[in-house]
Amino acid sequence: MLFLSSCAGKPPTDAPLHLKQSSFSALPGWRHADHKGLKTAFEKSCARILKQNPDRPFGPDDIGGTHGDWQPICNALPGAQDMNVFFERWFTPYKAYAGTKDDGLFTGYYEASLRGSYKRHGPYQTPLHTRPDDLVMVDLGAFRESLRGQRIAGRVQSGKLKPYEDRSNISAGRWPHNDKILAWVDDPVDAFFLHIQGSGRIEMDDGSTLRAGYAGQNGHVYYAIGRELVKRKAMDKDKISMQSIRAWLEAHPHEAQDIMNKNASYVFFRALNDTGPEGGEGVTLTPLRSLAVDRSRIPYGVPLWLDIDEPVPQAAPLRRLMIAQDTGGAIRGAVRGDVYWGHGQHAENMAGQMKAQGQYWLLLPRTAPAP
Repeated sequence: MLFLSSCAGKPPTDAPLHLKQSSFSALPGWRHADHKGLKTAFEKSCARILKQNPDRPFGPDDIGGTHGDWQPICNALPGAQDMNVFFERWFTPYKAYAGTKDDGLFTGYYEASLRGSYKRHGPYQTPLHTRPDDLVMVDLGAFRESLRGQRIAGRVQSGKLKPYEDRSNISAGRWPHNDKILAWVDDPVDAFFLHIQGSGRIEMDDGSTLRAGYAGQNGHVYYAIGRELVKRKAMDKDKISMQSIRAWLEAHPHEAQDIMNKNASYVFFRALNDTGPEGGEGVTLTPLRSLAVDRSRIPYGVPLWLDIDEPVPQAAPLRRLMIAQDTGGAIRGAVRGDVYWGHGQHAENMAGQMKAQGQYWLLLPRTAPAP
């Protein structure tokens, strides 16, 4: 859950990523792994990988070699029958460390559910804005390799990039593009959580369904409102969850907007097709196979074996192979992940409560130089 990360108090996010060569026999649960849906998820990343220049570096700090090390793997993937055998043939596992610590925080996210209308009327009073034409989003990694995974955004004025309006100004209509609206929804708290999750299904009042997905962000730093509620002594730190935060906001409607505005980050949306939400890699996310990672440390398309403590109370540990296909404003750190659970009440319940410690191993091509 993205807004819990700032409360974690775990290893500092600037701890460097260290990788130590391991073996498949050392991966907890590998021999009995259920790989259902994994091949489909990996094929989506491979479709992107196969289009790249083979000589282009695959990740930061030479992690994963070049795209040329991955392309034979992707070409062989469609014919794979036994996924254990496939990965053991092509990959070497490397355990990830944040400095000297091998564990980190793992949270969850999901595709939200909302009710909306294409026209403003009745209860439909909260807008979901589309990306404004003057929003400039800059991938700093395109200019300097050392800045890979870092982004800023703003508006060009007199030839200079200036900060964009924050959440409080946009929510109050104090900005130039208040008319660029994808849909109106009936609950400002639902809209806020859609900003956190990045995508959702909106049941429209005309009987249709609109899938909304991330189209841009105003460039302001993400702030966890769970931290603000703890700071104000409105909630105990150990009781913070998506469900408890939602309940507090709904029970305090006169204070809710002020609390939500503490997160100056604001997301803009676009209509998606029916295939589902799209991650930062530019591929459709697969439930329980797509993982959001810190893009400055972990390259998109890398398979990661996860060993996570029970994601929610009384659940089994989460041990499975996932693909790095997304990122998020609160996903920072060498050992840090956000599990995509999909859509529906079960996904919302699991993602909303998930705040667990875990570890992961990167699977890198055998042909790539050891990192």
